[in-house]
Formats: sequence, C-alpha cells, structure tokens
Amino acid sequence: LAAVSGCRNSPTLVPIVKRAFGMAGEPPAKMAKVMKIGTHNGAFHCDEVLACFMLRQLPEYQHAEIVRSRDMSVLNECDIVVDVGAEYDPARHRYDHHQKTFSGTLQSILSRPFQTKLSSAGLVYAHFGHRLLGCLLNKEADDPVVELLYPRVYQTFVEEIDGNDNGISPAEGPARYAVTSTLPSRVKRLNVVWNNPSMDETKCFFKAYDMVGAEFVDRVQDLHNVWLPARSFVEAAIKGRKEIDPSGEIIRFDQHCPWQKHLFEIEEEWSITPQIKYALFHDGKALWRVQGVPLSPDSFDLRVPLKKEWAGLRDEALSTASGIPGCGFVHAGRFIGGNKTYEGALAMAKQSLAAQ
Repeated sequence: LAAVSGCRNSPTLVPIVKRAFGMAGEPPAKMAKVMKIGTHNGAFHCDEVLACFMLRQLPEYQHAEIVRSRDMSVLNECDIVVDVGAEYDPARHRYDHHQKTFSGTLQSILSRPFQTKLSSAGLVYAHFGHRLLGCLLNKEADDPVVELLYPRVYQTFVEEIDGNDNGISPAEGPARYAVTSTLPSRVKRLNVVWNNPSMDETKCFFKAYDMVGAEFVDRVQDLHNVWLPARSFVEAAIKGRKEIDPSGEIIRFDQHCPWQKHLFEIEEEWSITPQIKYALFHDGKALWRVQGVPLSPDSFDLRVPLKKEWAGLRDEALSTASGIPGCGFVHAGRFIGGNKTYEGALAMAKQSLAAQ
C-alpha cells in the first residue's frame, strides 16, 4: 500500500487508509469462497477500472477475483458485474450503463444535484459510495464527515470519469486546446497497443487499476485531511464577519485555506444575506490579499469586482489612484489585489463595495 498511503508525508496529516485492498495482488490461496467481480475483457476504460477498485475496498469484495469476459455464461457466475451485460439491476448487483434504456444520474437515483449520466464508476459510487468512504476513513457510513465528503468526491473525481465515458463534454463549444493528461486519457494509453499485440492484457489492466486506485485514495485523503478541515475556519470567518465590517460582506482569514466551496455551501445552509463579496487573508509573504467572491465556485465572474479604475495598477500608482497607502497591486481581471497592511486591504474592499 505504499503507493496509496504514502502520497502525503506531512506529520500533521492524519493517515486515513484503513482498507485499500487488492492492489493487483492475487486473492489468498485458502478461501472458503472467492467472490467474483465481473467486467468485460478487451480494451479497458477508466470507469470499470475505478469501479473494480472501489468494490475491492469493501469487506465483502476485498479478496474478490476480477473476471474479465463478455461471455454471459461466465458473467452470470459472478457475484457482481460492472460495465457489461446491458443490465442495471441493483438487487442483482448488475451495474451496466450502455443499454438504451439507461439514463441514470445521481439526481435521478439519489436526488443529488448532479445531472451527468453515470458510468459503471458512478453507479458503483452511487450504491456503495458511503460505505466505501466509511471504510477508507475508518468511519461509519452515516458519519457526518462521510456525508460532507460524499458529494465532493463525486464532483472532483468520479463525475469527470462518468462524463468522459459517456461522451459528455464538460463545456459547450469546441475545445480551444487538447487535454491529454486526464486520468481517462492515461488509462487509455495503458491498453495493449496496435503494434505490440503480444502485450499481456491482464497486466495492462492491473497497471491501470493500481494507478487509478492510488489517485482515488489520494483524492479522498486530500479532501479529508486538507480541504475538509478548512470548513471550521470558514465558519468562524462568517460568524465574525460583522466585526470586520458592519455590512457583513467582508470576511477575514487569519490563515489562508481552501475557502470558496465551503463559503457557498455555508451561505446556503445558513441563509446568509447579504452575500459575502470579499475575503481578506495574508499571502504568507508580504501582502494582505483582498479577493472577490465569484458568482459560483467555478465562475470567473465576480459578485463585486474591485474598482475598475484600479485594474492593472501597482504600488505607488495604485496608492495614488485609491488614496490608500501601502497598495501592492490589483489584477487586471479585478478579482484580487494586495496591500502591505490588513487595514489597507480592508480599505480596498470597503471602497470597492461602496462603488458597486
């Protein structure tokens, strides 16, 4: 498990991997009954590779044999089948998404706000995801931490694989440049190549399995140990916002952290009005930053940009234009600026609020 649990070395991070089984290893020789996970043979894709990995993190499948075949007589002997068989039947543990009758999403299956059609990875995550995260985090499936991470793991890892396998573009219009380093792209390149057909397909599959599994666990670990702890900092900043400015539209972080996604979620949960427009934090070097809050976590548009007269100005020119001493810069996109002092950064936020 060194490839999985050794991703982060900081002693402040809590190791979370309790049960990361089946990293390309064979099941133990002495087993009363070996469970079988069925999937198709031939060219493999990221979705069934991830589906198989996720299943083998669960206690009932931890030593399961992965059977790769398109022969239905073989697949019918399997305890669970993913990405093949043209059947979606959770009661029988059949999780294919290729049949014309299938259009399932996390929204239609679990009433979650995700509308991307599921692949075999998304189906396994939909039906086993809470238990999966519970196993990896050494928590119960209904633990509040698991519930907080469940949609975030889907949004930042599994959904991309669902969309890719179903041919769903992440955005409208033609791509401006080629993106060839995604996880599905790297899995594709691990298949048997056309001019070396003697390659061992099973070894290729498990090489992809190890890579995908390591990245999935690393993502869960990062979200649990880095992203999630920031929520308490964001909560504290929101609670104390009116001490920063009576408007309640400016928050301050004494320690910079991943705050944007948490901010949007907490604003909705707590029905925060008016919406927060700026966050202040020190960059750890020389400046206090004032950053505008975007319209949504993935948007480049801002609720209230910094003053347009400041766009692209730096240092003394910016201080002269704003009348605020100690200015460092305002980005041409007006989403972030800096000042040598907290008081200066706060004054930049207040002026920009007043100018909206």
